[in-house]
Amino acid sequence: MKEKVVIAMSGGVDSSVAAALLLDMGYDVSGIMLKLWADECGEKDNSCCPPEAIKQARDVAAKLGFPFYVLDAREIFKKKIVDTFIDEYARGNTPNPCFNCNRWIRWGFLLDFAMQNGNDFLATGHYARLEKSGDGRMHLKKGIDETKDQSYVLSGLNQEQLSHTLLPLGSYRKTQIRGIAHEKGLAVADKHDSQDLCFVGKGGYRNFLQRNAPQSFANGKIVNTEGIQLGTHSGLANFTIGQRKGLGAGNDEPIYVIRKNEVANEVVVGKRTDLGTQQFTVREFSGFPAEGDNLRDFMVKTRYKAAPVACRISHNEGDQIEVLLEKPVMDITPGQIAVFYDQDEVVASGIIQ
Repeated sequence: MKEKVVIAMSGGVDSSVAAALLLDMGYDVSGIMLKLWADECGEKDNSCCPPEAIKQARDVAAKLGFPFYVLDAREIFKKKIVDTFIDEYARGNTPNPCFNCNRWIRWGFLLDFAMQNGNDFLATGHYARLEKSGDGRMHLKKGIDETKDQSYVLSGLNQEQLSHTLLPLGSYRKTQIRGIAHEKGLAVADKHDSQDLCFVGKGGYRNFLQRNAPQSFANGKIVNTEGIQLGTHSGLANFTIGQRKGLGAGNDEPIYVIRKNEVANEVVVGKRTDLGTQQFTVREFSGFPAEGDNLRDFMVKTRYKAAPVACRISHNEGDQIEVLLEKPVMDITPGQIAVFYDQDEVVASGIIQ
């Protein structure tokens, strides 16, 4: 019997070609799109699963000859992703909802559904690779297309989840994927990639937070590194670490957001030389086991598009670690994800505290 796989579909070119490749490899394929929670802006402005995207995914499934379903995930998505997003911003953090969506929704809710209904694997259109070693351990590695690599947002997956995962696109470049889509006559071959947070609507995340977390826009002080007030701000949610725009003109030299103090509701600003951070703490850390107080060097990415930096880590109590960077990084931001690499392999990840 053919092994059965559910492909998570979005109506885009990547998941559509992933489905086609799985069929070529001989799998018994079913397509599922998750129906996700939408803000009051309505489905027409919500890029997660608008009617047009559902139709495009259904058309691809029909053309390739496999069944397609829409699965209601609105309640768990609202609780685990949207509410967490709102709560983190209220605490002055800048969360990464895609990381959480992968580990809690796609490889939580959807993978559980797939396995309970007799499937062997969940597949997606992410650009990353999986390799299985002789001891049965799964190794998550970067996709060969460095410009599209998505191993960063998959770094929260555990061994059990990875063992039931297929990533057909990891060994392809984006240009090749579009070429395959054209060869197979898929109407989505030239569809643009989605770049925005899917659930916030066209108004952007600040408009979304103003409707759903107005406490994030309480007025407060802008202070320098010595605590002297320089002005007022209109809400911590309007600022990110390293930001320069919107801090007022007339200074002797440019000033930047150094940190956000959610307790005092203050934005702390300083010179560019004040901005670099060479040490930080990671919470909810998971990955390789401890090998003493200091582990060997790794490379770490502190944002999805950030350049990797050499680092050394030491274990703290519980699930926290301290990270010492080889050189200062300008925009390390609480709430973002730190992902540790050994060459091209993901070895650990956690949330920057």
